[in-house]
Amino acid sequence: MNFNEKDLKQIRDRKSELSTIEAQLENFRTGFPFIKAVRPATISDGILRLDEEKLEKYQTLFHKKAKNLLKFVPASGAASRMFKSLYSAKDEGKVDASVQQFEENLQKFAFYNSLSTFIKEETLKGKLNALLTPQGLDYGNLPKGLLEFHSYPEKARTAIEEHLVEGALYANHKGRVKLHFTVSPEHKKKFKTLIDQVKEEYERKYEVKYSISFSEQKSSTDTIAVDAKNEPFRDDKGNLLFRPAGHGALLENLNDLKADIIFIKNIDNVVPDHLKNETVKYKKALAGILLDYQKTIFSFIKRLEKTEVSAYMIQKANRFLRQQLNVEPPKGFRNWSIEEKKAFAIEKLRRPLRVCGMVKNVGEPGGGPFWVSNTDGSVSLQVVESAQFNLQNKRQKSIFEQATHFNPVDLICSFKTPENTYYHLPDFRDDQTGFITEKSQNGKTLKAQELPGLWNGAMANWNTIFVEVPLITFNPVKTVNDLLRKEHQPL
Repeated sequence: MNFNEKDLKQIRDRKSELSTIEAQLENFRTGFPFIKAVRPATISDGILRLDEEKLEKYQTLFHKKAKNLLKFVPASGAASRMFKSLYSAKDEGKVDASVQQFEENLQKFAFYNSLSTFIKEETLKGKLNALLTPQGLDYGNLPKGLLEFHSYPEKARTAIEEHLVEGALYANHKGRVKLHFTVSPEHKKKFKTLIDQVKEEYERKYEVKYSISFSEQKSSTDTIAVDAKNEPFRDDKGNLLFRPAGHGALLENLNDLKADIIFIKNIDNVVPDHLKNETVKYKKALAGILLDYQKTIFSFIKRLEKTEVSAYMIQKANRFLRQQLNVEPPKGFRNWSIEEKKAFAIEKLRRPLRVCGMVKNVGEPGGGPFWVSNTDGSVSLQVVESAQFNLQNKRQKSIFEQATHFNPVDLICSFKTPENTYYHLPDFRDDQTGFITEKSQNGKTLKAQELPGLWNGAMANWNTIFVEVPLITFNPVKTVNDLLRKEHQPL
């Protein structure tokens, strides 16, 4: 692709790499390949189930060994999608069952008291204007983290406040709680203002000290858009158009953080205090599992990298990879030389580690746990979105439909090395797992590209352990009426 000097300056100013943009253009031309699923991950075949004894064991291990903890919350998502049907009612007069449910239960929402001060007329349109527009609460223009989610006797709590509370309950080391929120630039000040208002209140209540940081999705991770002919899309001024590349872009933000254990959880997946116990219990247990596996991984790496290593030790390491880390070697592996088997074991062990909670599949849209064939011929566990499957292929469709579990974005991660340094996370991304979507700009159709999803292709080459967690730990708020579910209502 021949870019002109103006284009090259625009690319430099964005701190983007020309080679990266050229690779993105090639992706538009060739498309992304579908994944090759081997089978769904199920209980006893890729997914661990914890009995009470193991649950207790791993929580105890967490309490004894965990340190340098951090909770990472992607919080830049706009709440506007939560109110899609309400916008249709406000702007076009389309009142469907969800709008009726919203109006009939208005007083049950945690934000009702705040909203009532802005309602100037008791019509549906008056209420919606008060909720969605800058003349009222302006919820249509705010991120989910700043919305009041839950009612308590003393006050209503926003989603971000619920994460402060969660952080105090499981990401707390010696009274210190570190949280990191990714936010959009236009909302960063509002987040900081809210935190400043409530921080001391929660520090007193939970006897902790918070260390809270923020980052924004880097403009250098935005991807170039193209037209129908896969040529760079240009705006009315002839500039190249770049678009945010989905949550996979947050890999760069995650890579900038330094902690021994990082808890990842979406901003809208929180519950009131009376339901937090199961979440806290399993978060600690999953982190205990991570510490247990990491100790064994580090021990194998140190032994394998000595000058002289026995064939037995190499065999033992590869058995651990297969049986515990769910990494199946390529076909013909048994015929490899001992040195090749040793190199394979070291390569697969020297990777970031994640423990992912999985809930039973109840028909929610999104990704799930599968055994997937990798480009090097090995097979490993992956979190795969439906869009990554070739559902026209009968076998792949059958594997997809056999999935018993669903990904609730409940991750405990560590990218610490045995030498107490940190892995460079982009090195472990599978760049062939991006997405191409169709969008529009000023009435013109364009194609946009999303980077490999943060917990999908961005972590494709991590060591992965799947653990079943209770359904009660997964309570996302995708539409405003989800806040009416009993899980989000007070006792």
